[in-house]
Amino acid sequence: MVSVEPIEPEALGELARGVVADHAAAVGRVREAVRPLREDVVAERLGTMAVERLREVTEGRLRVAALEEGGYRTVGSVWAATVGELQLVPGVGRQTAGQALAAARRIGRAVERTVSVWLDVEEPSPATTAVVIALHRLLAAGPGLRRTVEAARGVEERLAELLPAARPARGRLRMLLAGREGRARARAAVAAIEELTADAERRGLTGAFRQAAVDLLRDPATDVEAWVDFELRSADYYSLLAELDGQPPDSDAAQGFVPAEIGDRVRAFELDDSQLRVSLRGYQSFGARFLLAQRRVLLGDEMGLGKTVQAVAALAHLAARGESHFLVVCPASVLINWTREIRARSTLRAVPVHGPERAAEFARWEADGGVAVTTFDALRGTESVVPTAMLVVDEAHYVKNPDALRSRAVGRWAARAGRVAYLTGTPMENRVAEFRSLVRQLQPEVLPRVAGRELVAGSRAFRQAVAPVYLRRNQEDVLAELPALVRVDEWEEFGPQDGAAYREAVESGNFMAMRRAAYASPESMKVRRIRELVAEAADAGTKVVVFSYFRAVLETVGAALGTDRVTGVISGTTSVAGRQQLVDAFTAVRGHAVLLSQIQAGGVGLNLQAASVVILCEPQIKPTMEHQAVARAHRMGQVRSVRVHRLLVADSVDQRMLEVLAGKSALFDAYARRSEVAAATPDAVDVSQGELARRIVEEERLRLSAGALPSG
Repeated sequence: MVSVEPIEPEALGELARGVVADHAAAVGRVREAVRPLREDVVAERLGTMAVERLREVTEGRLRVAALEEGGYRTVGSVWAATVGELQLVPGVGRQTAGQALAAARRIGRAVERTVSVWLDVEEPSPATTAVVIALHRLLAAGPGLRRTVEAARGVEERLAELLPAARPARGRLRMLLAGREGRARARAAVAAIEELTADAERRGLTGAFRQAAVDLLRDPATDVEAWVDFELRSADYYSLLAELDGQPPDSDAAQGFVPAEIGDRVRAFELDDSQLRVSLRGYQSFGARFLLAQRRVLLGDEMGLGKTVQAVAALAHLAARGESHFLVVCPASVLINWTREIRARSTLRAVPVHGPERAAEFARWEADGGVAVTTFDALRGTESVVPTAMLVVDEAHYVKNPDALRSRAVGRWAARAGRVAYLTGTPMENRVAEFRSLVRQLQPEVLPRVAGRELVAGSRAFRQAVAPVYLRRNQEDVLAELPALVRVDEWEEFGPQDGAAYREAVESGNFMAMRRAAYASPESMKVRRIRELVAEAADAGTKVVVFSYFRAVLETVGAALGTDRVTGVISGTTSVAGRQQLVDAFTAVRGHAVLLSQIQAGGVGLNLQAASVVILCEPQIKPTMEHQAVARAHRMGQVRSVRVHRLLVADSVDQRMLEVLAGKSALFDAYARRSEVAAATPDAVDVSQGELARRIVEEERLRLSAGALPSG
């Protein structure tokens, strides 16, 4: 075994200083790149404000008539001028010019606090590309960079204090001259330095500092590399941008308008993110701390704001503090998603307790710990209740009836849990009876507040009244922190009927039947998940467009949703005029509506900005087809964040298609898709249907013949 020489404290300090400086330089490049984008947006908004607004800011003291006559008719024109230029206007002296410019800049600063930067992947400019490249350098360094920099800053500051104090210990004469107190300080400093360097070696900080230095000094990514990475994880880019840009959203709104005493207590809670693999946005960090500080609560954020990652962050905090057993209860349709999210976003061990092996998996979790992920029905079948550090109940409206068997099962586990987090995207303001039932299970002492005038005084008053137990943020509350586009892969399992249909399709070599087998039953997991997503959108009053390649799939989905929800179906046989009429009718509906469309018919040439939720029923053979369909909703004119849900079945043609298509270089695909050649010949970046079908059918036949049956 090779022994590693301990690093000298001076060298450790130099490493730490380098990491801090390199990180500061990388952050500076982001802020420098963002500045012109922000200034452009501010200038545009100020350009729409009449110069009369300057009078309001100065409480009527500023006379703006001369400025208007001199051609300065907007706040923006004054904001962009200098004092000297304003003085050239007849009747405007130095004092008036200074006051006008100060007032314009004051309005500009107020506008700047509300501005969020849009990184348009469809039409990248040199300015937005510079921002994406600058962010890419930090994100490419990995999720541990922030903790490494914090550690480096701590080492740097501590050594800056200890090394001068320890200097007399370098020589006998220096120690003699230092005096008794100086010698004592020097010995104490030497001991502290030895402990600091030993601790750095134990924690692997030396290696982490060196790796961070390499990552931060790499050559910048190319335009294409950075934009490809942005498309794959735009949420991470926007999260980091919100963190670095120093332009937080309205803190009261981002914190759900909770009263000051609760807000103070939550903010004071120190969140340990050492076992997280992702960075949280500001409102998500507050939500995770709310779950921990308030102990038994309902998190009711609007769909798309990341309730799952907030719950995972709370679990990761408790695990970092030594807790070992956690339980997530959810509908069967999202069990695989929960398992994947826990593994992707934290270092925690996810244990699915579901299916024929659930008894063995439960025993393994009980013995070894981790995060057990199970369904409401499976929980009813467990005989013993294991104490847990935290119980998370997703889609909490499933337990609104206290007399239901699933509610009683959840109640038994909640009684033995250190903390309980119920999650729901349904706004509770309009469901008082349901809300009272959930509050009774969590904090019954809050029940007297869930009555009377608070319930008719508006959403904000309601949220403040029930703040000890309920936190809800809407998209508009945290819009400055939201990415323009969020992609979510929804992983499901086959049920008995669709599993049998899939096996039959594989045996017959029918590739298209394999692709639509997950919709063989109206009760399939994919159909069930679509119903849940549409119900959440209905509660939020948002519009949904559902795309599938297959008309038969849309018929199954339409029957499951009901004619009262679906405003129309666009198919390949719908005329061009008819398609536009259906889109117009969909757009004209006030509030929630659902439009179904074959992806090859509605995915090109139509504007669907009214929709903020896009559901892709299955992956497409041609990636460009998915991209074009999403672009129907995610385009200029869309004022909400667009959430794209792609439904997939694990261990099936869906997963094989993703694996095969991933084999084509994403870099080449993105480059080609942006090029003139690709615009003329989109097939150049897609695999052929025949090639893909033959390959996947063969692989699935081999897999199933080996005994790996579809779930169900």
